[in-house]
Amino acid sequence: MDIQDIQQRLAKPALELIAGGFRPSHSDQESWLGRVFLFREEEELPRNSAGETLLPYAQLYLPALPWHSPLLEGVRLLTVFIAEPFPDVFEPMGERWLVREYRDQDVLVRKELTAPGAFLKPLPVQVQPIAADYPLWDGGGVPEDVEQAVLQLERSGSIECYYDLIEHCYGHKLGGYPSFCQSGVDPGEGFEFVMQISSDSTLGLNVVDSGSLIFWKHRQTGEWALYYDFH
Repeated sequence: MDIQDIQQRLAKPALELIAGGFRPSHSDQESWLGRVFLFREEEELPRNSAGETLLPYAQLYLPALPWHSPLLEGVRLLTVFIAEPFPDVFEPMGERWLVREYRDQDVLVRKELTAPGAFLKPLPVQVQPIAADYPLWDGGGVPEDVEQAVLQLERSGSIECYYDLIEHCYGHKLGGYPSFCQSGVDPGEGFEFVMQISSDSTLGLNVVDSGSLIFWKHRQTGEWALYYDFH
């Protein structure tokens, strides 16, 4: 297995989501980080069982994006809410974090709702397609046979290390691979990585210590899973 074979085997498309840097249009077709303003008529900001409001983290209008995960096929709008402090890793969705999915038949209305304690700076999203995102080495998704091929290239002197071969997007993104700070984890059979929201000083977000919020979705059940780690 040569360098090109390894790269072709591992590469996945992704879409980097860049917060701010342009004047927003404020249309319903615009994606945002730190802001959610589209809801069903009967919906409000989600609350946990103690009555505490979850904070708006993202509103993504998928038809306007040049690419998104096949697991989001048919989803028109995706909104994300997370509690402060963060939920436990792999805590079931509903009490302290929530992803809402909307499809074409859903009638949505604009609501400018204020979440007590919200600290993220609302910023519109510009997108940057990534032709090939690659997994991190330590538990990030490199299959065993590819790992052995990389080690052989290192031993032969063809490369100094795995990172000579690849590039990885550490920012907010749809698709590609998760940006683990520690050794990677597996959320379980059937789950596929969908997106991440990363620490970003422009947004005012620090995931504990420069980490990322990592979201998976189950191929069959549609269940979401949330994990984060940090330096």
